[in-house]
Amino acid sequence: MTLSPRVVIAGLFAGVVLAALGWAGFAPIEKPASREEVFEIPQGTWARRMAGDPVEILPNEIRLTLGMNDVLLLRNLDDVPQTFGPALMMPGQSFRLPFEVASEYQFACTAHANGQMTVIVEPNPSTPWARIAWRTREWLSKSKA
Repeated sequence: MTLSPRVVIAGLFAGVVLAALGWAGFAPIEKPASREEVFEIPQGTWARRMAGDPVEILPNEIRLTLGMNDVLLLRNLDDVPQTFGPALMMPGQSFRLPFEVASEYQFACTAHANGQMTVIVEPNPSTPWARIAWRTREWLSKSKA
């Protein structure tokens, strides 16, 4: 019995998909050199906003992963103080906020036009399905940027 080319191609495609899922689920995730996720408030942000420019310089939602990039580092390069949560950052100052619990956090943030920012801290992807989901989210977020 001879297999049709369609069956052979479908079998090869299924094999490639299974191999990719196997790698994504079982290959260890390489930890970055730094656990800090850095965001900067550029100089002139406040002046642009006061001039009516609806500038959004930070994302409304930041995703972090415990054990991977679980430290948020904000740098205020603007000419005026900025508030993030309970911290007042003077011009040139940085604010480093480590997270130890996976959860969703809401912060007041003067660098946002709506005054709010959400930080979602996800657990470390320790199971194969969690690694597949984490890698997929990372790939999708990088392809949007």
